[in-house]
Amino acid sequence: MVRPGGRSARVQEAVHSAVRALESEVGRDALTVPLVAQRAGVTPSTIYRRWGDLQELLSDVAVERLRPDTQPGEHGDLAADLTAWAEQFLDEMAAPSGRAYIRDALLGDPDGSNAGQCSAYAAEQIETVLARAADRGERAPDTESVIDHVVAPMMYRILFRPGGLEADYARGLVAKLLARARRR
Repeated sequence: MVRPGGRSARVQEAVHSAVRALESEVGRDALTVPLVAQRAGVTPSTIYRRWGDLQELLSDVAVERLRPDTQPGEHGDLAADLTAWAEQFLDEMAAPSGRAYIRDALLGDPDGSNAGQCSAYAAEQIETVLARAADRGERAPDTESVIDHVVAPMMYRILFRPGGLEADYARGLVAKLLARARRR
């Protein structure tokens, strides 16, 4: 999704800020479109026109919160870089707030565009790690392999089997992927 400019960007930021503030002040269950609109300084019809309903608004806010703040760390080689990224991804997504953002992003996403945006965030991070490896002359798997063998199992476990999601789990997924890539 292209970020809007001008007034549209200001409205989006005001509404997103209102949601974040109200969630911490009154709790998620107390949120309503009129309450958010009042805090943001817009009319409820502005929110309904732009987002449709509260769930779609919460989905939009969640996608923004799931956007990575920084580039993946550089640790010297592919195994270290990808492992550090996978550990951080798992830690953030498996946290109660991360699971809530994932749930919100998916619940208010009738056409799948928010899920696609979240997937694109992960793919961009992975591509950065893989490009660094290629620049160092390292043999690396492709982005889709990392998504299929590292991200997908973590997301399944985060959503459906959240027990045992420690850094060792992420490290094991990366090690298996890299071992498989070396055999090819």
